[in-house]
Amino acid sequence: MWVELYSAAKEWGRTGADLLFPPAAIDPELPGTRRVAAPFCRQCGEPFPGVFPGPFLCANCQEREWSLAWARAAYRAEGTVRDAILHFKYGGQSHYLSPLTDWLEDGFRRFAAGENWDGLVPVPLHPLRRRERGFNQAAELARALGRRQGIPVLPCLKRARPTVQQARLSRGPRLRNLLGAFQVNARFDVEGRHLLLIDDVLTTGATAEACARILLAAGAARVAALTIARA
Repeated sequence: MWVELYSAAKEWGRTGADLLFPPAAIDPELPGTRRVAAPFCRQCGEPFPGVFPGPFLCANCQEREWSLAWARAAYRAEGTVRDAILHFKYGGQSHYLSPLTDWLEDGFRRFAAGENWDGLVPVPLHPLRRRERGFNQAAELARALGRRQGIPVLPCLKRARPTVQQARLSRGPRLRNLLGAFQVNARFDVEGRHLLLIDDVLTTGATAEACARILLAAGAARVAALTIARA
């Protein structure tokens, strides 16, 4: 309870500061943004140079059995996009939420708008990590995108245990780090639902895959993942 109260107070303080001292607007079309565009792996969305005759699987996906229907990112995690994510995620600069949502919504329109989604599911943070950061960036992005697209946000996942930050790990250790890390919140029934996971950055897809596996085991019909950026 104290963790939740602390986090809420921190969020209110950040919002109040932005209202008193509003930052300059950010143009989501600033130079330094690079869209993820075809050709890319039909499973994980990893972009590749050159020309491919049709849909293909990258070498990593050929060797894996996926629970995710697919994973996509809207932009490359570089330049303006990467800087905006870091300022929002670690700097607490909430005014970056609007352009970040613009980029995420661009990806939604290109990759996800053709499907009917029962809910957007933010990738959860452990309560200790959320207390340190003051908020969950994935939840903020999911709420903002959900309002724009008229899709409910279903915070049906929770972190069962803290994990080492994924950015520090390679692919194999990432997968081991996430074993048993997620659970479905007992208050939510995901039976038969089509769910779209939301996060800020996709790297190997290990986190999204771990979430999808738990949701499918709980009865979800289909799970895919959408992020702002691809590292």
